[in-house]
Amino acid sequence: MIGLFAVTAAGRRAAAELAGRLGPEALVADGPIGPAVRRLWDHLDAAVFFLASGATIRLVAPLLQDKHTDPGIVSVDEAQRFAIALTGGHGGGANALAEQVADLFGCTPVITTATDSTGTTALDELVEQLDATVDGDLPSCGVAILDGEPVRLVNPHGFPLPALPPNVGADVANPQWTVVIDDRRPTEDEERTLRLVPRTLVVGVGSARGVSRTAVAETIARLDSEHGLDPRAIRAFASVDLKADEAGILDAVQDLGFWHSKDGGDELSLLTYPAEVLAGVEVPNPSEVVRSEVGTPSVAEASALHAADELAYGAPVELVADKIKGDNVTVAAARISPRGRLAIVGIGPGAPDLRTPRADAELRRASVVVGLDQYLDQVRHLLRPGTEERATGLGAEEARAAEAVELAKQGRAVALIGSGDAGVYAMASPALEKADVDIEVVGVPGVTAALSASALLGAPLGHDHALISLSDLHTPWEMIERRVRAAAEGDLVVCFYNPRSVQRHWQLGRALEILAEHRPATTPVGAVRQASRADQKVWCASIDEFDPADVDMFTTVVVGSSQSTVVGRRMVTPRGYRWMAGDVR
Repeated sequence: MIGLFAVTAAGRRAAAELAGRLGPEALVADGPIGPAVRRLWDHLDAAVFFLASGATIRLVAPLLQDKHTDPGIVSVDEAQRFAIALTGGHGGGANALAEQVADLFGCTPVITTATDSTGTTALDELVEQLDATVDGDLPSCGVAILDGEPVRLVNPHGFPLPALPPNVGADVANPQWTVVIDDRRPTEDEERTLRLVPRTLVVGVGSARGVSRTAVAETIARLDSEHGLDPRAIRAFASVDLKADEAGILDAVQDLGFWHSKDGGDELSLLTYPAEVLAGVEVPNPSEVVRSEVGTPSVAEASALHAADELAYGAPVELVADKIKGDNVTVAAARISPRGRLAIVGIGPGAPDLRTPRADAELRRASVVVGLDQYLDQVRHLLRPGTEERATGLGAEEARAAEAVELAKQGRAVALIGSGDAGVYAMASPALEKADVDIEVVGVPGVTAALSASALLGAPLGHDHALISLSDLHTPWEMIERRVRAAAEGDLVVCFYNPRSVQRHWQLGRALEILAEHRPATTPVGAVRQASRADQKVWCASIDEFDPADVDMFTTVVVGSSQSTVVGRRMVTPRGYRWMAGDVR
């Protein structure tokens, strides 16, 4: 929930406008502002105050408790010239919210968080991305990075990281600080070292019936003392389903901070599997005695490996601690290794406020961005300093996709960008055809051409519709024509992508001829060129008067169904429910 607070008439109007832009998560508070803030505080993820920054600070100061849980606070002045991130810059999302508010009102975002004002990746962002526990003085290390001091980075497992400043790296000389990303204990004490402990380990536990809590806890502790595995890196525990109610195991797991509840009220920390499932897991130390008693030759090793594989979603899994035997208990540990990361990002039609916040976040998270040169020009200001750019000209989509996948396979954090939505006639398909489970893939939706054009034309997609590309570079024209004819016979609204170019100048005219055979001559045809950009053009004509020569590759064409019409110069397709005609069956 984003709370919107104002005291003046101008502030209330601005709050109402912002609420309309932000959507249902925004709530305009009513009544006196002080009580409203106190009443809503515990429910807020963020808040925007249309109020002087000093007054805002006095209102929220008594309520602030912890930067990790407090809502992000943004203050907007009465003249709407500035959107100031006051508290919760990273954790509360105030910096991103200030930029979003500034985009909406055309004002200046004021960001004073040092890493954001310089564009540097913040350590607390890195902690959040890795889901890591922090061991060391994070603020002091962060200051050293900002001051340009040499900071050595130790990342033995190869976690894909965002772009980092040039003073941070594996080979810097005379480091003043060291940042270690590892799930293992250090072999010796190191001064001025910041350790980030990601949750990579799954611990398998087997036991005799009635095993004691102490025996289980002591054997788990040997993962640390004998194998150097940091217990803070444990992500989950696993066992055979016969042990789902084993009190000694559950109590020991709970003592380590992992909760278990039979009614589902708490986070499930002990994952259990049938013996026949675990029996199919290959392990280094099977036991026929265990098989005869439980039905599987391994519990600890097999459950650790199987649970890790389930949680890994295709990431590599390895057994890093073979079976340890304790007093009527066995313990083993498996590691989920990191993979390279490929974010396939749709950046929308061009206007900054039609690009999603998630797209912005993924661009800042990448260490290398791959895309068409003109699309990189649109988002370059969002990239971290040091982000590598791999730009190419028109065409070569297959090559761009292959390059992005290969970079991710090398362990990089990659963003592959495309206009509109990357999954609609764009980069997602050629990339995913080449991407296997050896990389992590994240899809970020964008506002595609059909949606941006439809919003400018009115509501032409109000009922069933089809998206068809008229480019025959990859699809034979005979197939395209069959699809157009099927849409015509089905009386679907049709949105044409890639409608016309210098070399492909006749296809749109032919497609309109086919559609005109099945719908009235008055059927509206809408077109939008360069939606949401500076040279945007929107026009509409009947299907018998629409001129394909006015269209180029930067245009999206929407042809109405037989029910589509123009109301107040806006193209509308009725929703067509039966009750509108009085049919209530």
